[in-house]
Amino acid sequence: MRGVETAPLSTDAGVDLVAYAPKAKAAQTIQVKANHKPKPGGGKGKEALDWWIRDDNPAQLVALVDLSSRRVWIFTQAEIANFAQQHSGGRYHIYMYTDPTHKPKKTDSLAHLHEFEKFCLENRAHELFGG
Repeated sequence: MRGVETAPLSTDAGVDLVAYAPKAKAAQTIQVKANHKPKPGGGKGKEALDWWIRDDNPAQLVALVDLSSRRVWIFTQAEIANFAQQHSGGRYHIYMYTDPTHKPKKTDSLAHLHEFEKFCLENRAHELFGG
């Protein structure tokens, strides 16, 4: 197209969804990050779901998805910063071990799937979106 500048759209551009939140009477922007299924942590460790989120993400909310179980966890940007187990290179790293008996080396942060239950979409929808 003549006269129209285009740029490649990154898969990490920032906003994937916009949802109207009746409680706030405003739209909420959401970035969606998905895993097909749990994988070995670090390539050979215990199975975990993990997501990397840019720390300059423009979305208000981040939805973390496990496609294999059809589960969705939803976080505010502040919660991503607070609950990410790692922060390096301008990105936050959140992971959830699927084996509840696994003993992670770091014990000062949430690390198991069941510990993130309060962030499941079905537990947060009313709080975040109202209706």
